[in-house]
Amino acid sequence: MTREEAIFGGGCFWCVEHIFNLLKGVDEAISGYAGGLSENPTYEEVCTGQTMHAEVVKVIFDPSIISYATLLEVFWQIHDPTQLNKQGNDIGTQYRSVIYYLNDEQKHQAEESKKFYEQEKNVNFVTEIEPLETFYSAEAYHQRYFENNPTQPYCMAVVSPKVKKFLDNYHYLLK
Repeated sequence: MTREEAIFGGGCFWCVEHIFNLLKGVDEAISGYAGGLSENPTYEEVCTGQTMHAEVVKVIFDPSIISYATLLEVFWQIHDPTQLNKQGNDIGTQYRSVIYYLNDEQKHQAEESKKFYEQEKNVNFVTEIEPLETFYSAEAYHQRYFENNPTQPYCMAVVSPKVKKFLDNYHYLLK
């Protein structure tokens, strides 16, 4: 079985991770950090904004079941790619919209997808498209955070509405 990886940053990784974990063909979505200056950053360090890391999710998927193009479509729909360094009330460079590509084909698809959705919505996206240098897994308590903490206030106020909107519009992609 062939597996591929994709790395997306769309604000708080709790939202993004949970939605990707719901998709058919996704083996696992892992919260982590990428794009920064320091090695093995901690959540507390990333939250300061000084490491320049983004909160990201590594998506491990079976391309025979779900394509990278479909993952890109989901990515554009589950966050606001027009907001610079923020998603809602989450503000800072760690919440930037970013796609880290792992090869030239992912780069090409990400750039074409960005152009398509910008034209479709008639807006400019601030989403960065950069090569992945290193992905660092977030601390264990961040993994499947929403799934394990659905009644936590942030999850109820921010994550739940995003998940509900996604489920309403993309139920056909669910496991």
